[in-house]
Amino acid sequence: MSALRHIPNIITVFRLLLIPPVAWAIINHQYKLALVMFFIAGFSDGLDGFLARVFHWQSKLGSFLDPVADKILTVVCFFCLTWNGLLPWWLFTIILLRDIIILGGAAAYHLVTHALEMRPTFVSKFNTALQIVVILAVLYSNSISPLPDDLLYAMVSLLFVTTLISGFIYVILWSKKTAQQRRS
Repeated sequence: MSALRHIPNIITVFRLLLIPPVAWAIINHQYKLALVMFFIAGFSDGLDGFLARVFHWQSKLGSFLDPVADKILTVVCFFCLTWNGLLPWWLFTIILLRDIIILGGAAAYHLVTHALEMRPTFVSKFNTALQIVVILAVLYSNSISPLPDDLLYAMVSLLFVTTLISGFIYVILWSKKTAQQRRS
C-alpha cells in the first residue's frame, strides 16, 4: 500500500511531460489537440490533489512539484498563445512579471527566515483559475467555435486586473512576513 502514496507525484510528472506536446500543438496551430491535452493536464491536476488529500498521500516533493508543474504549464501556454497572436504581449508580460515577483519574494523570504510557507491567497487562487479559463477559452474559440470578442476581451481584462492585484498582495504579504520574522 505504501507504493500507492507516489501516485499523485507520478500524475504530476505526467502533467510535466504533457507541457512540450501542448506547446508544440499550440505553436503548430493544432488548437483542438492542444485543448484536449490542456484539459487532460487540468484534470490530472485535480486528480493528484484529490488523491493526495483523500488518502493522505501528500509529500514534500509533491507540495513543490505540483505548483511548479501548474505554473510552467500555464506560462508556456500563455507564451505560445501570445506568440501565435491570440493573446496580447502585455498580458503575457504582466503574468510573467507577477510570477517572477512571487518567486523572488519567496526566495528572499526564505533567505531571511530560513522558512517558507506558501499559502495562496483567495485572489491568487481566483487568478490561477481565471488563467486556466482564459487558456481554455482561447483554445476552444480557435478550435471548436469562436467565442464573442467582447467575452474574450472581458476575460483578458479581468485576468490583467487580478494579476496586478494578486502581485501587489504578494509583495505586501512577503514584506510583512519578512518584517515580522526579523523582529522576532
